[in-house]
Amino acid sequence: MALRLLNSVARIGRGLLAISAITAMSFASAENAKPVRILVGFPAGGGTDIVARFLADKLKDELGAPVLVENRPGAGGQIAAQVLKAAPTDGTVLFLTNDHTVAIIPLVMKNPGFNTEKDFAPVAGVAGVTMALALSAGSHLRNFDDYIAWMRKEKTGAVGVPAPSSLPEFMVKAIGEKNGLDLVPVPYRGAAPMVSDMLGNQISAGMGSVNDFVEPQKAGKIRIVAFAGTARHFMFPDVPTFSELGVSGFQAAPFYGIYVPAGTPKAVVDRLSDAVRKVLAISSIRERLMAQGLTVEYMNPQQLGAREHAYAQAWGSVIKASGFVPQ
Repeated sequence: MALRLLNSVARIGRGLLAISAITAMSFASAENAKPVRILVGFPAGGGTDIVARFLADKLKDELGAPVLVENRPGAGGQIAAQVLKAAPTDGTVLFLTNDHTVAIIPLVMKNPGFNTEKDFAPVAGVAGVTMALALSAGSHLRNFDDYIAWMRKEKTGAVGVPAPSSLPEFMVKAIGEKNGLDLVPVPYRGAAPMVSDMLGNQISAGMGSVNDFVEPQKAGKIRIVAFAGTARHFMFPDVPTFSELGVSGFQAAPFYGIYVPAGTPKAVVDRLSDAVRKVLAISSIRERLMAQGLTVEYMNPQQLGAREHAYAQAWGSVIKASGFVPQ
């Protein structure tokens, strides 16, 4: 009996050691997991950066690895896009961007250093963005009509845009042409420095994504006066659309999407896409994104790819009508 007891104790001990070994291996695996980087082509503090950090906070749990946001600002996202093109295809480097980099830059640059369809693989759509025109609260202007009337008196006016040859730049030019005004787009290296100059009354107006303007609008430091899109924004129902104000052609809305280098195995893409889908289903994440003025909408890789193609076609006609010649 004593021998049987000793054998039982020994078996239990071996079992506990095996469980401990498995647990230790699991923890070691999680601790040694290769970090996942999310590239952002704009400075920290801007709308794209904020979205990336919201996602990274929860993606680490879904992927079982640290998820870091890496800002590579410059050239409207081109620098980050070129980094992605050269990145490994193991799913450890992602690129969160709006349509400007992947859809608009190829339309306005002869050699952007990448080809969206050949060099990137879509992973997941994240959220819709609404473009907006905002004014510095330091000015006496209260709405879009005030701004247009003031510009007619001033004859010319500068409007900040977050990047050169960007969609906001073409929108500013279209508004000027529609109203017979000489509106001059002033490009910045991202929305954060543009908004900073608006807050300091160094520039009276700026065109950008709504999530770049939400917090300063809440603080009463800027004033959103018009939105792009087919309907009024859910957070600002009193602010008209450009269509209502007589400026057409701004219906196609930008979108945030995640991409990986072309050649990434489908199984890896699907795993990443599913992780994003699960994160976007978390109520706290949806609420945080919506608080930035974004419309949360998951898209699978095929849906995101088709959407980007349609978006490029829609805005391609606006760019062509402006007379812009690819640089």
